[in-house]
Amino acid sequence: MAEISKEAIGKILELMGRLSMLIDAASSIELSIFNNYGETEEIVYVLEQLQNTKERGISAYSRLSTLLLKVSEVQPSAPMVMMEMLAKAMEQAQATVDAGEATVREARNDWSM
Repeated sequence: MAEISKEAIGKILELMGRLSMLIDAASSIELSIFNNYGETEEIVYVLEQLQNTKERGISAYSRLSTLLLKVSEVQPSAPMVMMEMLAKAMEQAQATVDAGEATVREARNDWSM
């Protein structure tokens, strides 16, 4: 049995905030690029990348929030397997945020947004 630390909760909430900002940024830049350049063959690829970034962000956010809630419900004695799932979700969310932020930054730079 395991207990979730305040540090882990803080990191999860930080990741959820970054994921929320990522989802917003990907949506915003996607709409701006579409409005400014339409849906040409060159643009479709960028729009798909931004859509995928947004979907991965939503999935990671949902996974983290669901697991945090589940672990919190069974505290102070969450099963170790549940804690391992939460740790893995945190790692995946971190990777999603890092990659997604790079995708958004690249789209902004490439299309002067």
